[in-house]
This record gives sequence, structure tokens and C-alpha cells, in this order.
Amino acid sequence: MSDMRTPYSRVHGLGSARSGSGHFILQRVTAVANVFLAIFLIASVVALTGSDYETVRAYLANPLVVILMLALIISGILHMRAGMQVIIEDYVTGESAKFLSLIGNTFFSFLVGLACVFAALKIGFGA
Repeated sequence: MSDMRTPYSRVHGLGSARSGSGHFILQRVTAVANVFLAIFLIASVVALTGSDYETVRAYLANPLVVILMLALIISGILHMRAGMQVIIEDYVTGESAKFLSLIGNTFFSFLVGLACVFAALKIGFGA
């Protein structure tokens, strides 16, 4: 089987896209992290079922809980962005549509992540 890579990519050990393995690793690492963090989230929701507002707010203000929630937010956003980027690169045709979709994916991910981090920090600091 012949090697389809360019001489430059063979010398530097790069694949055809130069970043495919990075996306693959990022998606796998965030997927594993999301499993454990989602279990924590589900356990928290189940434990707080039927609790009043102040109890839930006090629980979410715990520094360990805030850190785990922030880890879930960041890991989830990174996983979402990387997954959507792969889907856009594979299925969106036309260079301008692909380019605009990738920019939209980045901005959407950033804005959703920023809103979630803001909410978690606001609860965490008791504001």
C-alpha cells in the first residue's frame, strides 16, 4: 500500500489534515471526563430532588461543587465544539459556507460557555 502523504508530512509525521489526531484525542479525553462529571451532576440532581431553593443554592456554592460544575461546563463545551467542527468539515460543502459555519460554531461555543461559567461563578460567589 503506497503512502499518500506529501514528503513534508512524512518528514514531520503529520497526517493529511495536520490536526486530525488532535481532534480525535480531544474528543476522547473530554468524552471520558464528561462521563464522570455527568455522573456527578446526575447524583447531585437526584440528591437535591425535593430540596428548597436555598438548600440547592448553598450546595452549589460549595467550592468543590463549583469546580466540578465548571469542569463539566468546560469539558462539555470543548467536546461539543470539536464534534461540531468535525461534522461541519465532513458535511458542509462550499468553502465559504464551511468557513462561516466554523466561525459560527466557535462563537456559539464561546458564548454558551461564557454564559454557563458566569452563572456557575455567580452562584459560587453567592451574588
